[in-house]
Amino acid sequence: MSIFTGNDRLAWAQAVISGIPYAMASGMTLTDIGPGRASLLLPARSTWTGDAERKLIHPGCLSVLADTACGVAVSCAMEQIEPYATLDLRMDYLRPPVAETDLICHAECHRLSRSVAFVRGELRQPGQSEPVATVYATFMRATAATRRKDLPAAGAAASAEAQSPAPNKPARPTPAEAASSLIAPASVEPSQVFVSRAADVPETLAVPVGRSPYVDFLNVHQQPQIDAGPVFRMPYKAELIGNPVLPALHGGVLAGFGETAMVLHLLATNPTLAAIPRSVDFAIAYMRSAKPIDTFAQSTTVRQGNRVALVMVSLWQDDPSRPVVQARGHFLMPREND
Repeated sequence: MSIFTGNDRLAWAQAVISGIPYAMASGMTLTDIGPGRASLLLPARSTWTGDAERKLIHPGCLSVLADTACGVAVSCAMEQIEPYATLDLRMDYLRPPVAETDLICHAECHRLSRSVAFVRGELRQPGQSEPVATVYATFMRATAATRRKDLPAAGAAASAEAQSPAPNKPARPTPAEAASSLIAPASVEPSQVFVSRAADVPETLAVPVGRSPYVDFLNVHQQPQIDAGPVFRMPYKAELIGNPVLPALHGGVLAGFGETAMVLHLLATNPTLAAIPRSVDFAIAYMRSAKPIDTFAQSTTVRQGNRVALVMVSLWQDDPSRPVVQARGHFLMPREND
């Protein structure tokens, strides 16, 4: 029998949300909660637009919301609070999400074993009778709850983003039920982050400003084309943190960057495309937690037909041979009349 009462569960879930810098910066709020289930709202913002021409939300925003909602659902299924982390996440995009419209994710932890939690959910937009996407995720229980020891030593060069105060910095969670040993202030010391990019590597913005506001938000840069395809860099900034205890980047943000890198790869390797490829599905596996530093991505086209392309992507930080994430996705290749 759960040790949580309804009020306890609500207080804990609110503490979880308030302890995630990305969730706070994006304005996520709880709309419903219960044993093993949670619903989160992502309020409409022009920043979440992925395709400004077709006025569609970037699929990465759906992944971030889904990952967060599924994580809260896991905490609502536990009898006692303990740390946990996303193992993998799968998104199926059923219909295009309309830009500048709220998103709601309803998540349910339908199986909680001694080691793994299994979660499913769906994402909807107000005014639509059918979901825009579904999500399936698994989480590992009893993961590390202490600060990591693989960060740069104090005095390492900090990125400009890390040196600037993050807007809307979230407050420390206050409920007694929030298990303060698992929730820390949502901040990272500037001396703990660094730019892992050689200063002499030329870069350009991955897309023209305004074409994809969410890509602008992630500040994705593109490095020169090489035989295996272009390399993309997502600079670190404080609001991308998902776990302030370790600290580590939000798993959903990594998913969003991975999806972005795959789309940009298709655009770079198919220069005659008339529009941005649209995501069909996306599956991501997390190898290790991502440190609060710059993250890189490189994709490979596994198969490409007239209508659909299958792409794989690897994300790394300070060592390409040690990826933090690997993912794959199918994409609809636009035709002139689409």
